[in-house]
Amino acid sequence: MRVIAGILALAAAASAMTLNHERIFGDWKRQFGRAYGTTEEETMRFNVFRQNAAKVVAHNSKGLSWTMGLNQFADLTEEEFAAKYIGGFRPSTGPKNYELSHLRAVDLPSSIDWSTKGAVTPIKNQGQCGSCWAFSTTGSTEGISFISTGKLPSLSEQQLVDCSGSYGNQGCNGGLMDNAFQYIIANGGLCSEEAYPYEAQDGTCRSSSCKSVATISGYKDVPQDSDNAMMSAVAQQPVSVAIEADQSSFQFYTGGVLTSNNCGTALDHGVLVVGYGSESGSDFYKVKNSWGASWGLKGYILLGRGSSYNGGKGQCGVLMQPSYPTK
Repeated sequence: MRVIAGILALAAAASAMTLNHERIFGDWKRQFGRAYGTTEEETMRFNVFRQNAAKVVAHNSKGLSWTMGLNQFADLTEEEFAAKYIGGFRPSTGPKNYELSHLRAVDLPSSIDWSTKGAVTPIKNQGQCGSCWAFSTTGSTEGISFISTGKLPSLSEQQLVDCSGSYGNQGCNGGLMDNAFQYIIANGGLCSEEAYPYEAQDGTCRSSSCKSVATISGYKDVPQDSDNAMMSAVAQQPVSVAIEADQSSFQFYTGGVLTSNNCGTALDHGVLVVGYGSESGSDFYKVKNSWGASWGLKGYILLGRGSSYNGGKGQCGVLMQPSYPTK
C-alpha cells in the first residue's frame, strides 16, 4: 500500500519532522473512501490522523519485530477505536468442557497453517457491530466442516447475531463462542452466508427461511494457559479464541510477530487461530481477524507464542479461553 510504504520509509530514515501530513492525509482519504460532513469534523480528524501518524513513525523507528501503519482506523482515537470495534466478546464464567486428544510435544508439527490448506474462508468484516464472537464461531465451524467433508462452506454470522440470544448472546452487544456452538447444535446447523447475509446490525431471526449447510455435534474447551494444549488443538483444526485487542498495537498493526507485552488479558475480542509457526526466530500463532483484508497482514495478525507472555496466559490472553467445535 502506497501510504504505508511511505510511512515505513520515513520511519527508517527517522524523519518524522518532515512528514507531509496534509498530502498523506489526502492520499489516505482517497485510498479508504473517507469523506467528512463538515469542515470542523475534517479538521478534527486531520489532527487525530496527524497524532496517529507520529505514533506510527515513532514505533517503526524502534526496529521491533512488528510494524504499524496508517490503515482504515487512522482517523480514530484509541478510545473511539475501542468503542466502535472492540468489546464484542463476553468472557465465560461458567464450567468448562475440557477434553482434548493431546499430541505429545515431540509429535507436534513445527508449523501448520489451515489458511493454506483450504480450511479457512476469505477475510470477513464485522463493521461497527460487536459480533466478533459470531465470526470466530463461524470460522472454527467452517474449518471443522472442511476437515470432515472436504468442502468449505461460508457460514452466516448474521444468523448467530439474530437467533442465538436465548443461549446468552447479545447480538451486536457481544457474545461468547461456546454459547454460539450450543445454538448451532440445537438448531441443527447454520445457513450459508449467501442465504443469510451479514448486515452488521441486530435483526429478527429468520433461520426458517434457509437451509442449514453445516452442523456440529459438540464443542470442547482447550485447557487454559497451556501452549502445548493450544498447539495440539490447532494442529487438528482452527480454534476459536478471545484476546485483548483494545491497544494501538492492534489498531495500527501491519505485519511481523507481535512480541512486545503491550496487550494484556482483559479479553474483549473474539478471533480465530488458524496456525502457528516461527518467523525470524520468533514463534507465533497466526490469527484471523474480522476487520477486513485492509487491516494487518491481509486480515491476519501474528501473535507471539510462548509461556513467557502475561504469566503463561499467552500474548494478549490468547491461551485463556480457547475452544473448538466437534463433528
